[in-house]
Amino acid sequence: MANDRSIIGIDNWLLSASGRYLLAWEQAQIDRIVADIFGFHAIQVGWPALQGLRSSRMGHRWLLCDAEQAGWAVPEGATTLPSVLADFEALPFPAQSLDLVVLPHTLEIARDPHHTLREVERVLRPEGRLVVLGYNPASLMGAGCLARRALARLGPMPALCPLPPQAELIGWRRLRDWLRLLGLEIEAGGHGCHRPPWLSERWLQRTEWLDGAGQRWWPVLGSTYCMVAIKRVRGMRLLGPAWQPRRRPAAQPAMVARHVGPDRRAR
Repeated sequence: MANDRSIIGIDNWLLSASGRYLLAWEQAQIDRIVADIFGFHAIQVGWPALQGLRSSRMGHRWLLCDAEQAGWAVPEGATTLPSVLADFEALPFPAQSLDLVVLPHTLEIARDPHHTLREVERVLRPEGRLVVLGYNPASLMGAGCLARRALARLGPMPALCPLPPQAELIGWRRLRDWLRLLGLEIEAGGHGCHRPPWLSERWLQRTEWLDGAGQRWWPVLGSTYCMVAIKRVRGMRLLGPAWQPRRRPAAQPAMVARHVGPDRRAR
């Protein structure tokens, strides 16, 4: 069962034209997003091939891997982060201790994606950010994954999808509803990679125009999506630091009322 939920052959798939194309789009999106998120502690859960925290300016960053991903290859020249071997359903961090959590296709291979999201909500600080990358089931790549699952018994299928047949794709609306139930508010996001998952670099270049047309006419049909959520806490008010001490008002002179007798008023 352990090998069934891992991304089988992910490194080999990344060497294909479709793999490089999809990874480049996701890397560009994640670099742009995390560069504007401030805080102190950040983690990336799974998939070392994507450098989810290389553009982050936070002082403490970790890469979490389970026992199946510990031996996965890291891209050459990648930013080295401290690795932590942990279970995705039991994150080894105290409650409300992290400012940023990155999930690059983690929910699709998790044993219990609901429990993984609950763990993420537990460790996030108020106003902390969650970045999720996922494959879109309503796309050509999603159709390839569904076809691979249906025809898995007939033999090996072409590498139209990096996920194993047992993996479950989570759509945009479905993930949005899960996050709302946990009190996480969608802040930003979008779809990308509208070209078909060609294995040939030549055909991938020929259909480059589909990216521009897809973003304009059918943006929700991209092969992958990136979603950013923020943890909101109701009834909480964040107070800024007191940079300057408040000055006490100067003492006002006391007013003394003078009593005037009836004899003086008569005069």
